[in-house]
Amino acid sequence: MHEPLIVSASGIRGVVGDGLTPEIAARYGAAYGTFLASVRGDAGGHVILARDSRTSGPLLVDAVAAGVRSAGWPVVDVGLAPTPTALLAVQDDDRAAGGVIVTASHNPVQWNGLKLASSAGEFVSVEGGRRVQALFSEGPDYAAWDGLGGRVEREGAVEHHVERILALSIVDREAIAAAGFVVALDSVRGAGGPIMSLLLDRLGCRVEGLDLEPDGRFRRPPEPVPENLGDLSRWVRETGADVGLAVDPDVDRLALVDGEGMPVGEDWTLALAVEYVLSKTPGPVVTNLSSSRVISDAARRAGQPVHLAPVGEANVARRMRETGAVVGGEGNGGVMLPALHLTRDAPLAACLVLGLLAAGGVSLEGWLADRPHYAIAKRRTARPEGSPEALYGALLADAPTGASEDRQDGLRLDWPGEGRWVHVRPSGTEPILRVIAEAPTAGEADDLAAWALARAATVRGDPSPAAG
Repeated sequence: MHEPLIVSASGIRGVVGDGLTPEIAARYGAAYGTFLASVRGDAGGHVILARDSRTSGPLLVDAVAAGVRSAGWPVVDVGLAPTPTALLAVQDDDRAAGGVIVTASHNPVQWNGLKLASSAGEFVSVEGGRRVQALFSEGPDYAAWDGLGGRVEREGAVEHHVERILALSIVDREAIAAAGFVVALDSVRGAGGPIMSLLLDRLGCRVEGLDLEPDGRFRRPPEPVPENLGDLSRWVRETGADVGLAVDPDVDRLALVDGEGMPVGEDWTLALAVEYVLSKTPGPVVTNLSSSRVISDAARRAGQPVHLAPVGEANVARRMRETGAVVGGEGNGGVMLPALHLTRDAPLAACLVLGLLAAGGVSLEGWLADRPHYAIAKRRTARPEGSPEALYGALLADAPTGASEDRQDGLRLDWPGEGRWVHVRPSGTEPILRVIAEAPTAGEADDLAAWALARAATVRGDPSPAAG
């Protein structure tokens, strides 16, 4: 059986040599070039290409470049670069019509993918992604022999990203340097080793590295969730580090390990960043509907409003723009700062977290000890036939009293006074429902998730909920 090619609003991903081949990458690149021509006309410019460290990256970049060039666009290849680095390169280049990043983010090593950027240095809109997919299916427009685009290489994207971060007024380089942090860093052999090492060195930190070589041969599952950070936890204890930092292969998510070697959960990355940013620049905060209450708590302690957006970086970015948010992101370790750009950025997040710890003169574990904690349960179950509205109706009919309702993205029920919420939404890439519940204790979160799964089973006509 062939692995399917997974299509999302911002691009495609698949298993290399099975769902994703060089032919598909070239055709998708040509479809993207055709799309750019349709929205920009004869505006000129070029397309920026970048890749993470996966071993299939150079081959697929060549294929994508051929496709984009065949549609008439010159290509500027910035080489091995994190996703936020590439997006910043597009944003800061007046002649960039867009960009393509060859990455599968946190997917396993055999996967790769293509992410599409707009000229603003953000992922293309849902509508734009659908138009590219339609052109891929119907057939792109190809340029004649005398209209093909060229290809050049450009160095310095990583250094540019670091300089832009360090130039932010909110980054207190002197305070971080004075704190003398020892940082244990795990970049899972992704694209993060070079940029994170350079940035931390410029901030005056001592780096104790783990898997910093960007060779794409991941030694652990690449998603930076607590169950995958055992080696970093041991490394923090062995080196006596003040804090552990882990990134995913394309470096848009940051996870933390405290000085005692305990992973603290990805939602805390954004919570710390929010607390620090709001101490310097008050204003609204945006996160998605599936993010922990610890983020909202941080905003409310500062007396600032919190706005919830549908899941997905593009949705969060749009809501941040609409509300004038000063900081935002997603609870998977993704921090977005409009003063730099509206995309998740792990190097930026590291600066904000270290800035908070330096300003307070307190360890990460000490900071967390004074904050309310919650437990999250994440489940999945088969999607009922037809529209999920019947399930949402069943949940609302059976819900305990006092719940607020949010229908932006599936259904979220929230009991603010009890510290509980549950979010049920259809996956955008799989025929499943995702169920995420949070409560003050693990038992309460499990019970809330089980309640939602039971309602889904009833709507399907199956008395036994299929959880996993």
